[in-house]
Amino acid sequence: MRYLLDKSIDPYFNLAAEEYLLKECDEPVFRLWRNAPSVIIGRYQNAAAEINRLWVEEHDIPVVRRLSGGGAVFHDLGNINYTFIDTRRQGEDTSAMFRRFTAPIISALRAMGVDAVLEGRNDLLIGGRKFSGNAIAVHGDRVLQHGTLLFNSSIGDLSAALKNRPEKYAGKAVKSSSARVTNISEHLPQTMRGMDVEEMMEYLMGCIAPNAQVLSCYSEEEMEIINGLMESRYATTQWNYGKSPAYTYHNSVKLSCGLLDIYLRVENGIIIECTIMGDYFFLRPTEELSELFIGQPHTSSSVRSILSTIHTADYFGSDISEELVAVFCS
Repeated sequence: MRYLLDKSIDPYFNLAAEEYLLKECDEPVFRLWRNAPSVIIGRYQNAAAEINRLWVEEHDIPVVRRLSGGGAVFHDLGNINYTFIDTRRQGEDTSAMFRRFTAPIISALRAMGVDAVLEGRNDLLIGGRKFSGNAIAVHGDRVLQHGTLLFNSSIGDLSAALKNRPEKYAGKAVKSSSARVTNISEHLPQTMRGMDVEEMMEYLMGCIAPNAQVLSCYSEEEMEIINGLMESRYATTQWNYGKSPAYTYHNSVKLSCGLLDIYLRVENGIIIECTIMGDYFFLRPTEELSELFIGQPHTSSSVRSILSTIHTADYFGSDISEELVAVFCS
């Protein structure tokens, strides 16, 4: 088995490495890794419906799509990610996979006095509060399971990044469910309360791979492949946002200019229809403004760029540029 204690905190690289290890590496793998603050979404999720777009973009938080299914998760340096890659057993369904690969993690936590349990199909809980979500990807006869382990993660940032308004979106994307969460560090025995996240990673690796050689890097050839995957897929807008299914977006807000109703239809992350309605006063026709958004990405930066080229007072009777960004992308 190959044991990896990764040093990279680049979410684009780390997700590319997951694909490489699943598809190109022949041996079983156990990997521990962390990401700098980022939102990681499931393979078939609608990125726009899962994130608080304004907060994410204002805080320069990358949104990266992974190979596996499941819901959106927030990563930061207080969160540990673990990955098992192995041969799929005959007749094994996803529930059995989750039981198999979470068992060593549960065992390691219980050995340190933390009463962790698997609940439902893929969540790990302590005292009824979730600290780990898990997801699976299958390639041929190989299966990858990876999961989060909230150790001392920022729960406030997690809530802010994943805050969404599902009632505004209509589409076929799977929505993430909300759950009460907790950090493992809150449940450590008194004698271990000083443990930091790096020490926790070392502890977990020692439990899973006692006396094994642990690697922290890849060969030059592997780096070339992983960097190629990162550049062609995981660091691209097309993969992270363009793969989102078509959706409609509606927001109705009372602003200083009056009531404003925004209706958008978005495909592959691009606005293909835009209707703006309301009881505002205007000097120029609203249709003229709506046309500017057609063919543009549904992102706050794109909306802000478009609005910087016009005088919103001509269309709404007062300057509401910044307010409009929030209306379009909340």
